[in-house]
Amino acid sequence: MFPGYDVEIEKSMITLYDSLSEKDRRRYAAVEAQKIGHGGLIYIATLFGCDEKTIKRGLTELGDEDKMKQAGIRMSGGGAKSKIDKIDGIDEAFLAVLKNNTAGDPMNENIKWTHLSRAQIIKAMAKQGIKVSRNIVKNLLKKHKFVKRKMQKKQSIGTHKDRNEQFLNIADLREQYEAQGNPVLSIDTKKKEKIGNLYRDGQVECVETPIVYDHDFPHLAEGNVILYTIYDQKNNEAFVYIGTSRDTSDFVCDAIKAWWHARGKRDYPDATSIFCLADGGGSNSSRHHVFKESLQHLSNAINLPIRMGHYPPYTSKWNPVEHRVFPHITRSMAGVVLVSVQLVKMLVKQTTTTTGLKVFARVTKKIYETGKKVANDFYEWANIKADEKLGQWNYVVSPVM
Repeated sequence: MFPGYDVEIEKSMITLYDSLSEKDRRRYAAVEAQKIGHGGLIYIATLFGCDEKTIKRGLTELGDEDKMKQAGIRMSGGGAKSKIDKIDGIDEAFLAVLKNNTAGDPMNENIKWTHLSRAQIIKAMAKQGIKVSRNIVKNLLKKHKFVKRKMQKKQSIGTHKDRNEQFLNIADLREQYEAQGNPVLSIDTKKKEKIGNLYRDGQVECVETPIVYDHDFPHLAEGNVILYTIYDQKNNEAFVYIGTSRDTSDFVCDAIKAWWHARGKRDYPDATSIFCLADGGGSNSSRHHVFKESLQHLSNAINLPIRMGHYPPYTSKWNPVEHRVFPHITRSMAGVVLVSVQLVKMLVKQTTTTTGLKVFARVTKKIYETGKKVANDFYEWANIKADEKLGQWNYVVSPVM
């Protein structure tokens, strides 16, 4: 059985296939199936989402010189209307079902997936009053670029017993905050980038090939940059707080405060609370008291309650910022020798997507200390309330009056 092409090659093949007429699609699919040989028919049919009979018809036409010379192509709008086009609101309902059930690779925008089966999608859409068949769901998945692909070795190393319950809880809280007109922020730190004459993956248009060190030892770097990112899902905007010191809890809360003063107050003038989605470790760890102390100072400073919703262990890639922002920033910096912090800022701000993502950036030169201890009397005056349900991941930090 043919093992499958590289993801980028598959993407190019699908793009070309979708651009062709009906006649040329089946013939192109037939050519690709011929190239592969054994197993090619099944693989190409799965990749393009077409019927194997369609490819067989294309193979027949490729072997018939008279048919190959025919110029007859079905006119635009001809033929029976697709069932998808006959059902009002079907795309909106489908995307609403997938909205909170999609994850992705933070380093590759083209790798995203849903954990829902077709049967589960059918059931969820039925709850919205739209009955669909498995074939319609298959076509909807293809329409929105969800294609079955070969498995990759990126399996999570574990599963927490409360994983699904927390996912449902986060979905309910997001819905509440969105209905109230309050911000829902997805926050996380992108991997550190080294400053200096060091090699980076990717290619750029250039007159001469850039020459960089043949090793990337830490001592060759002139410094690191930390990109803490706050993604506003409603407005499809990312605010990147670029630091050169340490990724600490104070750094995280300074990033949120900078977002609030730069974007939040303007976009949410009537906000009564902020909901932050974060993973459970690192500088925004759900287990660290020092993070909660930093949140308390932040809440006091902006005079707003801050609700935290932490993703369970092993599920950080479900955090929207991981697959809706990080891969695009990575693409913007691909192949560029990062010679300065200001260059990083410029590249980050240039990040865009076809869906309208806007990215803002700010550099801070503040020095952050590691190893900070929580004040002895912190919990005597702090105003932190954990939820009754999964309180280790869900809590609200309110201003101390």
